Amino acid sequence: MDPKPGTWRNWSGLEQAADLEVVTPSGAAEVAAVVRAAAEAGRTVKAAGTGHSFTAIARPEQVHLLPGGMAGIVGVDREAMTVTALAGTQLKVLNAALERLGLSLHNMGDIAEQTLAGAISTGTHGTGGRAAGLGAQVVGLELVTGTGEVLRATAEENPEVLESARVGLGALGVLTTITFAVEPLFLLRAQEQPMSWDEALGSFDEMTAGADHVDMYWFPHTDRMLTKRNTRLGTDLTAAEPVARWRGWLDDEFLSNTVFGAQTALLNRVPGAIPRANRLAARMLGPRTYSDIAHKVFTSPRDVVFREMEYAVPREAGLAALAECRRVLDASDLRISFPVEIRVAPADDIPLSTASARDSFYLAFHTHRDAEHRDYFALMESVMTTHGGRPHWGKVHTLDAAALAGLYPRFGEFLALRDRLDPHRVFANDYLRRVLGD
Repeated sequence: MDPKPGTWRNWSGLEQAADLEVVTPSGAAEVAAVVRAAAEAGRTVKAAGTGHSFTAIARPEQVHLLPGGMAGIVGVDREAMTVTALAGTQLKVLNAALERLGLSLHNMGDIAEQTLAGAISTGTHGTGGRAAGLGAQVVGLELVTGTGEVLRATAEENPEVLESARVGLGALGVLTTITFAVEPLFLLRAQEQPMSWDEALGSFDEMTAGADHVDMYWFPHTDRMLTKRNTRLGTDLTAAEPVARWRGWLDDEFLSNTVFGAQTALLNRVPGAIPRANRLAARMLGPRTYSDIAHKVFTSPRDVVFREMEYAVPREAGLAALAECRRVLDASDLRISFPVEIRVAPADDIPLSTASARDSFYLAFHTHRDAEHRDYFALMESVMTTHGGRPHWGKVHTLDAAALAGLYPRFGEFLALRDRLDPHRVFANDYLRRVLGD
């Protein structure tokens, strides 16, 4: 159901706002005018797109900029291998447009509903590769600062702004265009294979060394894993061997969404049945191998509404942290119906990226939207913080500025840039006040 005019809610339903002034700008000049007017009136402005963050990071408090009028590719440089798009473009729209151009991003996450601005601002990432995070693939951007200035940032012009605004939390300005480094459209071969817990953990380092991108999913209350290894096959698109249409519908639409959604909704009412249901679901999984254009392998539909917390711990601590999560969950009386997702990322140089200056191991915890998530997330968060975990900015967590400053060596550098670009906190909201301070 679409929200009423002047209201906002995020996809998971955890955050909402009302009594908003809604503006749909078509470009940077209009955004700048709105920001200047808000600054003069002492009001705040937030650009919130599809609401796929689980936190209140994009929650508007007074003026809500809807970015739908700023969508589409506006520049292609085949010599530099870059593509510039308006910041309100959804990832799925960019992926389709790049495919038509014979181009691709290097890596991406598994959901493509977000706007480009929202995706890079919250640190959206994939797994493996040379650059897991979308922000690490950004080579230029344009934003409107808190004083209404339209500012361009590249490696040569305002490079310090480019560095931080690639994961800017919406605190540095309203993004209007983003320039990505791209590469020729390529194929990925996906190998999906069920494994036991011991087999998956014992071979994890070997899998990540031998494949370009690795995902694992652990089914709580079982010793079963689903592993997915993606390997680059090159740019000969005629070599693709995609999943048959009927099999794709059966596995990815009907079983993974329709049946899974109905099952988890039912299990909310009978949590005692969850361990048996998880064991059955894990045993029903079979191996699958296919190859297709990169974005069709990286991303998948997510129709079941859920809530999520994700942390990045140092890569070397990852397997121990995962084992500790299993131990404390098994010792609790909690019953969890959603798998835990496991990914890895190479270090990057973005000040507030969860992979900033360290190779990272991601653990993502999910619940059905109607299930009570707080006790589960609190239990897992206690393990993550013990291992030096950094929370995903767009997913549920409880850390504040004092805790986060100790996790990010360049935290003070980001705050200083925020003071410069948004001195009057036009882009602030309660979430940013908590994680960055006033």
